[in-house]
Amino acid sequence: MSSFACLSSIWTTLSVAKRQSHSTLVRLPPAFEETRKMTGTISRILLAASGLMLTVAVASAEPAIEVLGRDFTFPNKIDGLPGKLSEFKGLKINHFTTNDGVRLAYWEAGEGRPLIFVPGWSANGAEFVNLMFLLSRTYHVYVLDPRNQGLSENVEHGTRIARFGADLKGFIDHLGVGKVDLCGWSMGASVIWSYIDLFGTDAIRKAAFIDEPISIYTHADWSERQRLEAGGMTTSIERMVAAFNGAPTNDQTVDMNAMHRYMESSSLAFQNSEAFSREFIKSDPKFMNLVLFDHASNDWRDVISHKIDVPTAIFTGENSNNVASQRWMQSVIPGSELHVYSKAEQGDHFLAFKNPTKFTNDLSSFLDR
Repeated sequence: MSSFACLSSIWTTLSVAKRQSHSTLVRLPPAFEETRKMTGTISRILLAASGLMLTVAVASAEPAIEVLGRDFTFPNKIDGLPGKLSEFKGLKINHFTTNDGVRLAYWEAGEGRPLIFVPGWSANGAEFVNLMFLLSRTYHVYVLDPRNQGLSENVEHGTRIARFGADLKGFIDHLGVGKVDLCGWSMGASVIWSYIDLFGTDAIRKAAFIDEPISIYTHADWSERQRLEAGGMTTSIERMVAAFNGAPTNDQTVDMNAMHRYMESSSLAFQNSEAFSREFIKSDPKFMNLVLFDHASNDWRDVISHKIDVPTAIFTGENSNNVASQRWMQSVIPGSELHVYSKAEQGDHFLAFKNPTKFTNDLSSFLDR
């Protein structure tokens, strides 16, 4: 039992004894009188202890290099980006517990206005190391590892996008920083859409979304225009889940362009962040896969067209098959802006990681207006 729990137990016992003494109107023996007099002191100790516990909870972030256990040298030297993990001195890793008891990790760096990144499926904060390094000069940047991903706890419950949206709500509440800027990449955009659907936009200052289909599942009664505007990429969710785990498929059943673009890794910055993630993050596919079916079955067109009422930036690229859906999104979100990266600018599903300097400049320009 912790010291705080012991003090709480003592306080409960003494409070019961005190109530009993008043109800029976019997004078307590001297020993009990002395104990009664201690209750004020005990109360003050409890208050002090609770304050200490709160302070520890808030200040428990540890340097990433200590949490990960050692330094790391990135394979490519790139001007303006870290050559070693130890050069990113402000990078820290912290944790909080959701209201259904799951311990989630988050990465943070910098000071200033809060900017929260929500990673895509199977992704984690380590992959955002270059983005965090660049943006932490201006913002207090956070990357939340979703449940069953990155350094967060593996569990078999809550594996739905709606629950991930509730986790994001819990994280924002945990930070207690007021309004935040949110940026969701891939499935992370869906998590933000779920958050908005459930909790509204009162806590959001601005939002950014990176190349996420609005409905992964293609409904059989859709026209081709509807499919393109929704970003539909599979006619069978089961086959998509299997394909994402290595099973054979074809482009008519599952659009595998994002997977193909992942394998195209000419970007030195992308090589660095992927190497860093592979070195330290050992996610379990068994747990990561649990959310995939639910993720692919959601259609967010109603949320996007009716509930997003904050300044919004949308990012996609010429090497992505999502351009039409991102254009549709821009057309229905009032005042939103669309960035379409060219092929030469690494414009595909991984554009933020393959071209971190351009992306962080574009995102900062949007956030600072």
